[in-house]
Amino acid sequence: MTQTYPRFAGDTAGPFIRDLARALVRGGDQVSVLTPHARCVPARWCDDGVLVRSFRYAPVTLERVGYSRSLDADERIKGSAALSAPLYALGARRALRRWLRAEPHDLVHAHWVVPNALIAASVRSGLPLVVGLHGSDVFLAEKPPVRPLVRWALARASRLTGCSPELVERVCALGFDPQRADVIPYGVDSAVFSPDRQRRGIWRQRLGIPEAAPVVVSVGRMATKKGYQVLFAGLDSLFARCPELHLVLAGAGDRLEVFRAQSAPWGGRVHLPGAVLRDTLPDMYRAADIFVLPAVHDPKGNVDGLPNVILEAMASGLPVVSTAISGIPLAITDATHGRLVAEGDTDALIEALVALVEAPEQARLLGRAGRAKARQALSWDAVASRYRQVYERALEIGVRRSSVGR
Repeated sequence: MTQTYPRFAGDTAGPFIRDLARALVRGGDQVSVLTPHARCVPARWCDDGVLVRSFRYAPVTLERVGYSRSLDADERIKGSAALSAPLYALGARRALRRWLRAEPHDLVHAHWVVPNALIAASVRSGLPLVVGLHGSDVFLAEKPPVRPLVRWALARASRLTGCSPELVERVCALGFDPQRADVIPYGVDSAVFSPDRQRRGIWRQRLGIPEAAPVVVSVGRMATKKGYQVLFAGLDSLFARCPELHLVLAGAGDRLEVFRAQSAPWGGRVHLPGAVLRDTLPDMYRAADIFVLPAVHDPKGNVDGLPNVILEAMASGLPVVSTAISGIPLAITDATHGRLVAEGDTDALIEALVALVEAPEQARLLGRAGRAKARQALSWDAVASRYRQVYERALEIGVRRSSVGR
């Protein structure tokens, strides 16, 4: 159960849910996905063996939950989403109950503790419930009005999964046994995201970047927790020390226009192309030499778990410069796959970028090590096998609870 699933081939909304579901199917499981309706979303389709069904909960103009539409800069709930939330809860509960009655299932995995775990827990299906954490849902779960509902839902859950230790610890602090929680990083398709020197010039030509210029790239929503404001604070120093460097920040979001205005002093050296379709992302990474994501906790305490873009950059053979927070150190080891700096430290961030720009061979070695890790330890098939173990443990708990009930 999810509120975000790719709506079309190049959609960047929820690709990790789709990739996990497909990998589980490849491993022999039968997977059904329940997702809300939105524009371009059919009522039902088969996605590489995954049965996907969408549910209606409001007129299209009022569908404001999920698909990265609910939060303003990932810091606060948008008014339109708050108004749609009760309708979403009713529609999702009705759809889940109807589907579980119509077709046999062994368990429910509710991705995002808020809202989906609350909804799934209210459906008395008798099936084990696994709750998946991803980032913004934890920020919402900690809000005082929501905490009692979260504790109630967690009391009905068999297992908890999260892509970072911090997210899991924060939710366990609300009332869940840490012994029944698992930290599982996301995966990446290293065949799709892979180096290809012959395609290096595609995005460079689109953006007007010289062939020989060093390029630092980042991909992500333009939200506070991505930390781009930390990077912008040091651009004067970065460009002064690396006069040929170009910076590409790809993605849409509530702060995009703010960042575009802030980039004006650097003319054609900062590129903000907006949203980039997922099927063109591999070539975006191939155009670059270094990947950066200066992730932070935003003023409200919201933080990413493990951004998929870091794994995509690793698989693409790029050294990663990021911060040692949340789930990022699960993927990146400092000085092995890139550089990890202190959260919010502009000077350290700029130093790390300059060092890699000035030592391109060292940057390439770090990138190769990152790709090796992505292929060996972070494939979706490997990640799916870990989720399968969680499901098996949840089913064992369900059997024990049933026996006690009898």
